[in-house]
Amino acid sequence: MIRRRSLLTFAGLGGAAALLPAGPAPAALAAPAAPAAPARAIDLPAPTVGRPVGTTSLHVVDHGRLDPFAPVPGPRELMVQLWYPARGTAGRPRAPYITPRVAAAIERILPLDPGTLALVRPTALADAPAHPGPLPLLLLGHGRGGTRGNCTALAEELAAHGYLVAAVDHTYDAAAVEFPDGRLVLGALPENPPDRDAAERKEIAARVGDLRFVTDELTGGRLPFRVDEERIGVLGHSMGGAAAAEALRQDPRLRIGLDLDGGLFGSPVPELGLDRPFLLLTSIDDHDTWQRWREHHHAWGRQLRTLGAGHLSFTDLPHAAAPGHLADHLPADTYARLLGTIAPTRATALTRSYVRAFADRFLRDRPTPLLDGPSPRHPEIEFRWSLG
Repeated sequence: MIRRRSLLTFAGLGGAAALLPAGPAPAALAAPAAPAAPARAIDLPAPTVGRPVGTTSLHVVDHGRLDPFAPVPGPRELMVQLWYPARGTAGRPRAPYITPRVAAAIERILPLDPGTLALVRPTALADAPAHPGPLPLLLLGHGRGGTRGNCTALAEELAAHGYLVAAVDHTYDAAAVEFPDGRLVLGALPENPPDRDAAERKEIAARVGDLRFVTDELTGGRLPFRVDEERIGVLGHSMGGAAAAEALRQDPRLRIGLDLDGGLFGSPVPELGLDRPFLLLTSIDDHDTWQRWREHHHAWGRQLRTLGAGHLSFTDLPHAAAPGHLADHLPADTYARLLGTIAPTRATALTRSYVRAFADRFLRDRPTPLLDGPSPRHPEIEFRWSLG
């Protein structure tokens, strides 16, 4: 069994709170001169269908809610990244993976060789015109101390297959959030709070509030995207998965929930279960919060384990780990726990296959045998538990 918090953190990203002005990166984020960054591009796996994908970022402000973590009281501000099927690509450049200032923050804390994340290349095209819709919507949450782009390869796959994917940067929880006016907000959540249970409840409540507000924004007709309001789901990695479960419990607009290797902390989900389909994909055999959830869940459910996976195998990080020499910067046991032994391309392919099969089954009424039992084409997937 791995430690309780290791199911919540993104490789220990976090650190002191800071609100940084626009302009050159401050000394705290300045990249050291050595070691040199890898010279070759790091291409994320392209979607499995050739449909063009667009992406864009939104700055949204919830004037009805004070930010529970901000040092100065004010409305909750969020950055949201959307991926969607595009209807035109002419003249649109390939989107960057991450902004340079956010990359610098992550590379120092993770740690990767400076410049590694600048070499990661997604498939999506920046601000390409969107398919007119209406589109099924999938909300996507990052792990504690992660960022909204952590699962870009997964988001692009879902978008290529016709979904609108909305990934939320949970401000002061994310490693770094850069706003359009140049402000850079670093993570501010303590790694070892004096009352861990209370801190987890507060963090999950804030995340669920974020997800519900973004759903309001995307379904309110104020943005140039049409959402099929009968086909909305929520998923997340690590603590994002815990928040997905609680959002599903609270919000009747959400039809499905999916947890990528997250302990179900900070909510009553383990004691109450859920009344709508829920899929749990894990890297370890079991966890006490999952055991309690299974005892109380009363809808379709699955717990599937990816053999050979580490906690971050469900994200994009494995594709950058070797080029960025992550193994040289972390203890061997930590690296093994986070990255596992499975090849990055295989881990991404498996995650994409099962996430899409789940969404297609319950949001598009497209049954697939992939979720009914073990598959000889996917021997790494172990069925740990099934209901329905």
